[in-house]
Amino acid sequence: MVRAIFPATFDPIHYGHMDIAERAARLFDEIVIAVYDKPLKSLLFSPEERIDLVKQSFKDHPKIRVVGYSGLTVNKAHEIDAQVIVRGLRVFSDFEFEFRMALANHRLSRDVETVAFITNEEHTFISSTTVREIAMLNGDISSMVPPHVEAALKRKVAEMSDSQLPANALRD
Repeated sequence: MVRAIFPATFDPIHYGHMDIAERAARLFDEIVIAVYDKPLKSLLFSPEERIDLVKQSFKDHPKIRVVGYSGLTVNKAHEIDAQVIVRGLRVFSDFEFEFRMALANHRLSRDVETVAFITNEEHTFISSTTVREIAMLNGDISSMVPPHVEAALKRKVAEMSDSQLPANALRD
């Protein structure tokens, strides 16, 4: 059995993430989506909220399960007996980051391989940051995220004050 881990912050999960996970599930026996809890960036949703949104997204997919984690991805891979780390590449600039990360992970653990999936064309512009910014500016994100994620984003944005909205980016 070949188990793969698909790690990310998923803040929030979007159709690009889901596409990568579903395609990986065609190649591997099990996909463990690992929601990272403490990245070096600010997050909109708590780890528990992100895990719940990801679980809802894959509730009917028998080959995909969801866990939370902290620490090194290769350590989590060993803990769950995963032989593969799944990553997604949207644009060329992703490649440099993912290449360096794959080399570092290989240095830390030579028995865990990294497999990168090229995103489908319709998802190349989608990132969690873009989804959050559009949602914070009351834009239509229905083509980017499942309905339960859209509803969660709308609730979260409604709770925010104007000072918490993005200072630049899409509204400039």
